[in-house]
Amino acid sequence: MMDNQNETILETVALRKYYPIRAGINPFAKHRVVRAVDNVSIKVTRGKTVSIVGESGCGKTTLARTMLLLTPATAGEVVFDGVDLTKAKVNLKKLYREMQMVFQDPESSLDPRVKIKDSVAEPFRLLDGTGRSSLDGRVRELMAAVGLSTEHGERLPAHLSGGQKQRVAIARAIAPQPKLVILDEPTSALDASVQAQILTLLVDLQRRFNLTYVLITHNIAVAEYLSDTMAVMYAGNLVEYGPTKNILSKPRHPYTVTLIASAPILNPWKRNLLSVEIKGEVPSAISPPAGCKFHPRCPYAEKVCKELNPQLKEISPGHQVACHFVEKTL
Repeated sequence: MMDNQNETILETVALRKYYPIRAGINPFAKHRVVRAVDNVSIKVTRGKTVSIVGESGCGKTTLARTMLLLTPATAGEVVFDGVDLTKAKVNLKKLYREMQMVFQDPESSLDPRVKIKDSVAEPFRLLDGTGRSSLDGRVRELMAAVGLSTEHGERLPAHLSGGQKQRVAIARAIAPQPKLVILDEPTSALDASVQAQILTLLVDLQRRFNLTYVLITHNIAVAEYLSDTMAVMYAGNLVEYGPTKNILSKPRHPYTVTLIASAPILNPWKRNLLSVEIKGEVPSAISPPAGCKFHPRCPYAEKVCKELNPQLKEISPGHQVACHFVEKTL
């Protein structure tokens, strides 16, 4: 048997997603775009989890949707299982048997008039071609795998709790036995105790079905628990990338330090705080600042930061940072 432990299943190369802004009725108005995702390159290893973290509006969800072809890329590559999805003629039915997504709000992905068992059966019918004779058995097995009973299958979505709805959403995502699942803030709308149950379930399913995850989250604790590799995004750019343990124990980009310092940690002595408070707001995606997009808020910024956008460079094995003065965060 071939060892695929370090095999790359998904890779984005210089991926960009820009949204054009209408200029109105003025034909001479300057063409402008929203730079939602700007030159992002990441690799996802089969059977592992990559977390994409950052504050709201940084481009995390847009990146995920572009990976899944739910929105077309402006430039760059999305290579899945050796095929560049941005250039190849893609059979979407086949693709969505192998790539699935768990959306942030399960309420919006469930038909309120359809019983849960029929919602779970839908991916089998549409993507897997499962016949009626074996459909009921597969639905029962899948619901049991996510911690739901046959009695839950007879209910409508309105009669389930938030955690139960998320279990249904997860069941639907893994129904076609995909190779990769994108998790978009899978626990953000849940109570703390229910969050722990869903995270435990996701780990169990990953081991049981050899799933690969891309996790979208702003919650550092969720990323720490679930992911092997972390990609930190700021204003559409990747600013730090590497093993999750390395980044959390010694973050090197000023923005990453801020994210981790703002996370609720019981022991304050374990926090890696900046000596200077970061102020200001996330820059406009329409008119971002020249140079490093973080420089208006960075306490270490100098002239070069305002003129030249830093590229990711490796500072230790597998750990990359986009900062001109990375040594200042030591």
